[in-house]
Amino acid sequence: MTVTAPETAARAAGLLSRPVAINGLTVPNRIAMAPMTRMFSPGGVPGEDVVSYYSRRAAAGVGLIVTEGTYVGHESAGQSDGVPRFHGEEQLAGWAKVAEAVHAAGGTIVPQLWHIGMIRKQGDPPFADAPAVGPSGLRIGEDEVTGTAMTQKDIDEVVGAFAQAAADAERIGFDGVELHGAHGYLIDQFLWAGTNRRGDAYGGDPVARAKFAVEIVAAVRERVSPEFPVIFRYSQWKQEAYDARLAETPQELEAILAPLVAAGVDAFHASTRRYWTPEFDGSDLNLAGWTKKLTGRPAITVGSVGLDGEFLKAFQGEGAALGDLDNLLDRMERDEFDLVAVGRALLQDPQWAAKVLAGRFDELAPYDPASIKTLS
Repeated sequence: MTVTAPETAARAAGLLSRPVAINGLTVPNRIAMAPMTRMFSPGGVPGEDVVSYYSRRAAAGVGLIVTEGTYVGHESAGQSDGVPRFHGEEQLAGWAKVAEAVHAAGGTIVPQLWHIGMIRKQGDPPFADAPAVGPSGLRIGEDEVTGTAMTQKDIDEVVGAFAQAAADAERIGFDGVELHGAHGYLIDQFLWAGTNRRGDAYGGDPVARAKFAVEIVAAVRERVSPEFPVIFRYSQWKQEAYDARLAETPQELEAILAPLVAAGVDAFHASTRRYWTPEFDGSDLNLAGWTKKLTGRPAITVGSVGLDGEFLKAFQGEGAALGDLDNLLDRMERDEFDLVAVGRALLQDPQWAAKVLAGRFDELAPYDPASIKTLS
């Protein structure tokens, strides 16, 4: 069903316009911008085009912006010189301008802090000689060790890099941080048994596999103010392993999430390919819904919001019309989750949030995959 009915428009405006608190931060509405890698920051420095890119969306009503993934200060963190970094004087000065512009436009903003781990290949920029590192030196879907299994020294260095980035984020004016623990990147490589074969305290059962993530959260919490929000993004699926699962039952999921809450996570960003998909048998709750139920923390849902068709087809230009928001609104009305992260629809149209909040659904354009190649 296409969302055009006046009653749906009024309902969307009412539900999505409500403010929400994440620790000491009040987000002015329930629309978040999902983190999306853009690669428009030469030398890892976000320039004026990046400042404009984010501030346009804040001015159009996005309540919370989660930036594209930004590399923390560890030599093996990234694989591109066009992806922004969250370390270095020039890089942080660029990010300070982004935060200032978003605030001036009425929005709130958190950087997503990122280490890609075994996704990296040696020779990749920005530090070509750096090795690919991970819990066991394993890439997704492979049994042969092709990278470096992290030592305790490596682990401590990466934990410190995340903590420093979070401290810098608060210092230069951001409203919180999001830790990227999803999609098969480094933190997720520790969480998932498929890439974590360690026999020490960081491997084994789900609680042990969560130890690395817990240490990062605790180190971040120590370096920032008590009211400064720490958001943790996670997923069941991975790159090239869409059917992968961290947890088969709510009990297994709770075993992973509870230590993260105890360490200081204020909210969770539960990444799914389709927000309407039930996560476990016997319940209609999606992953964000289960996360909120199990932890009591605010939850952000994401997954093809504003798009018809499934995740991969949208990238291929199929199923590109506006999706049905009634299902989403039903879930929000039940407080299944607290915020809705919008990705590709906001790439397509910087004014998406303003149009939805005003009920101007007839002005929403179909998603065009070409938008991924621009910084409009």
